[in-house]
This record gives sequence, structure tokens and C-alpha cells, in this order.
Amino acid sequence: MSKNYHILDLIRRNRSPLENHLIDGLVDGRVSRRDFIRHGSLLGLSLPLLGRIGMAAGLGGMPSLARAQGAPGATIRVASSVPAATIDPVTIADAGGLLVMQQVAEFLCIDGPDLVLQPALAESWKPNDTGTVWTFKLRKGVKFHSGGEMKADDVVASIDRLADPANSSNALSVFSGILQKGASKKVDDYTVEFHLDAPNGNFPYMLSSDNYNAVIIPASYKGDYEKSFDGTGPFKIEKYTAKVGASFVRNEDYWGPKALPERTEFTFFADTQPQILALQGGQVDIINQLPVLAGVALLNDPGIDIISLKSVAHQQLHLRCDSDPFKDPRVRRAIALSLDRDKLVAGLMKGRASPGNDSPFAPAYPSTDASVPQRKQDIAQAKQLMEAAGAGKGFKVTLTTERYLEIPEYAQLIQNWVKEIGIELELNILDQGAYYGDAVFGKSNWLDSVMGITDYGHRGVPNVFLAAPLKSDGTWNAAHFKNKDYDTLATSYIAALDLEAQKADAGKIQNLLLEETPVIFGYFYDYLTATAKGVAGVQPTAMSQLFLDKASKA
Repeated sequence: MSKNYHILDLIRRNRSPLENHLIDGLVDGRVSRRDFIRHGSLLGLSLPLLGRIGMAAGLGGMPSLARAQGAPGATIRVASSVPAATIDPVTIADAGGLLVMQQVAEFLCIDGPDLVLQPALAESWKPNDTGTVWTFKLRKGVKFHSGGEMKADDVVASIDRLADPANSSNALSVFSGILQKGASKKVDDYTVEFHLDAPNGNFPYMLSSDNYNAVIIPASYKGDYEKSFDGTGPFKIEKYTAKVGASFVRNEDYWGPKALPERTEFTFFADTQPQILALQGGQVDIINQLPVLAGVALLNDPGIDIISLKSVAHQQLHLRCDSDPFKDPRVRRAIALSLDRDKLVAGLMKGRASPGNDSPFAPAYPSTDASVPQRKQDIAQAKQLMEAAGAGKGFKVTLTTERYLEIPEYAQLIQNWVKEIGIELELNILDQGAYYGDAVFGKSNWLDSVMGITDYGHRGVPNVFLAAPLKSDGTWNAAHFKNKDYDTLATSYIAALDLEAQKADAGKIQNLLLEETPVIFGYFYDYLTATAKGVAGVQPTAMSQLFLDKASKA
């Protein structure tokens, strides 16, 4: 298709310099169509507008988001993990709990499976020139299940609760150093400004489903969420029984298209195997999250469909940089070179993963610099590095980790591989409570161990991964990695509004981390959801959410 410069010029007239720079990148071929759509959505450009720009640039319109609509009226039955604690939007931190909460409460925007932000309770958003203030326009006519209209006061109160350190909010891991209590400002009933501590080019993701605590609930909320389950979503609570299950019914007053299912039912399970048996036996229609190793029997079952999402979830192998035997980066690089990442993907993860390159920049991120060479297994080079570091005779060390998903098997593979370069690895595999401890330095096997493997869930942007486990003052810096050049680059990346500027910083970060290797990122695993044949319209996210408003049964 040819470019229509007349249409492009008309579109440009009402766009900011930042938006026009992105359009230029698409027209000139510096930015791919996929990256243009994703970054354009981040800057608040609507999907129809992004489609028109793509057409005018000669690249075709947006792919259709429409799906064949199934029959209404079904009851959709879901198998889920047991919520680990009382369900409260401020403190919830586990997959089972956030899944239940998300059925009734909604976000300002939604991070889709392709990392494209889609409007929800906010219709649009945009940054100022420096990325220090983001303005969100709210949807009008949205009602809470309790009856009142959702307005700016509710948004400000919801986000202030999460940003207030006194509330011990789980979302402080996202908002600390970015957004303080009182920095969310009502402009009018349908406009909210967020005044940030520092420039942040990816901020809308922090108010999206990517930050699973950031649901909007009434300003009057005082606690005891399980008594009300008040929200704005397409389903309303019917019954909740702790440790047992929950059921929901269609919200007939929903602001958007009414949900297709008449009811949804959630049954809580303590383990994966009973969920598999329930799905195979017809007692449930969906398993919300299917771990690869535990669910291998379902992957080729003709009666089961697998929804596979590319995610950036991963298992971080940290090497403590401030103590022996990992003070010398050559030893850390040697261990990284001993891993066979192709076998990790094909064998351990049954092809349901992407190889990692020892930085948080997964292949799924548009800002990842794909020109940085992928690290491969090289035992000969690893042995040379060990010799050069004065560790040619090898050493003994303990790897401490958690009993979760495929981590114990991953630890055993590492144990076998590093044996080839003279390292004798003793495994100390703990239950999750013992591994994480108090999750603060000095009181946590995770943060104090010389070598460990830790599970990290999906995020739509790499900001949290870049800061918490890798910056000198990071709250999750188990590697005790302190590097001023890294800190400067990470701050620059987080501040950048422009995709090309982000990618330039990303390439520098990727190369620095390959050199230093404080953390080994061996693979990024796919998020799997299993459904019975005939169940359609199910939309999971890699954050363990499950959107069922378009679900149906044949």
C-alpha cells in the first residue's frame, strides 16, 4: 500500500511533538507496526486512531479485535488456586485472591495479551512534555454495584490508598519513588492528574491491570471488602465462601456490553492435580493457570484447548556480588555460560518459553534491543573465565531456593551444568514461607543467600524488574549489586517517553548486565490457561486475571 501524506498531515495537526515523533518513526521504518501500536496506546492514542495512521502510512489498519460471539446465558465454571488471605484491594498479593477481586472491580485501563493498553474506566490519557504529569479522562455514566456513579473522587481515593505507606499496600512495590499519597489530583468530576516524583514514560501501565491492586472502588471504602465486593465490573458477587469458592451473576446495569454468561462459578483448589482431574471429568470448564510441568498431561489432550500467552514471567538466579565466590564478574559470567538455554526451553519448559539473555528485557518487550547477541552455552569459555578469576580448581557453594512451579527441577539442571566447570552445588530447597522469610535484608533466605532462584511474575513494562532487584537501593536486590552506571541507565530508561530513546537505553543496559551478570535470566515462561472443548471467548492475562464477559459454551 502507498502512503497517504495528505491524511498523515491532517492527523499530525492535533498531535503533540512526542506523538508526531512516533508517527515519523513508523513512516520512516524506524519503528515497527507492532511497536507503534503498543507505544501509541501507552501515550494514550486510541486504537481506531492508531489504525487510521497505519492505513495512511501504507501498512494496513488495525487487526480486528472482534470475535465470533457465542450464545449468552451459560454458567462458566473456573478452577482456581485458594486465595491466600482476606480479599482486600489494598493488600491482595496472590493469584487466587486477585482473580476473585477482578471479577467485580475494574481498572482505568487494561494491559492486553499483546501489551497494548486498552481503555476501561478511563477513556483516554496523555503525559505532559516531561512525563512528570499524566492526565486521565474518565468514562461518564459508570455505576458502582452499590449504586453511585464512579467519578474523580473515587479514583483519587483508590490510588491514594495504595500510595499511602501507612496502609501497607501491596502496590507500594510499584508506586514507591513514583507516586506519593496526595499526588493524585481531581481536576473535575471526570479528569484526574497524577503528579509523579520523577519522569516516567511507562506510567499508564502502573494504573492498568498490570498493577492488580489498582482497581477503582468507592471513595467511601473503609475496609471489609468481602462484605460488599463493590465495583463497576460486568459481574456482581452472588456468594463468597472463604477457602471454598465464589459465584457471580451478570451485572445488568453495566456501562459496557452486557456479559454473555449468566453466572460464573469459581472453585478453589490447593493443588494443580485435582484441578486437572476436575477439568478432565467435566466438573469445571477452565483452569486459570496451568503450570507446564504439572500440566504436561493436558498439553496434548484432544479434549482440552490451551490458551498460551507470551509473558515475561521468569525465575531469577541471583549471584551475590559483594561476597565470595561471586565477587568477580568473570565467575558470574562463567556460570551463565554453563547453562544450555535451548534445553531449558525445549526440555524443562516443553517449548512453552523464550530464552533469556541475562537482563529483564524479554523478547516480548518492544523496547528490547534485539541486536544484542544472545548468550549461548560455552563450556570452554566458562572454564577460561574460571581460570582467569583464580577459580580454576572450582569451589563448593549452596543454592537456596523455593519449592514452586518448575524451580526445583531448574535448580537440578543448574547443579549438573556447573559441575562441568568445577563447581559443586548443594541445593537447599525450602517451602515458600521459609524462603521469603520477612522479605527484608537480614531476615530472608531469599535476600541473604549467596545464590538463589526467585519467581517473578509478569509485568507489561520492565520498570519493576529494572529497579527493585537491580538498582543499588532496590528493595529486592538479592544479588547485592551496586553499580552507578547501571543506576543512571535504569533511571534514564524509566524516564524516557520516546520508544527509540527507551530502546537506546535498553541496549546499553543489556550489554552492561551481560558483562556484570548479577542475575541470570535463563528463560521467560508462557502463561497457560486450559479450557474444555467448546468453551470460547475466554481472555486470561499473564497476571492471573481472567476476563469472562465474552465467554460462552458450545
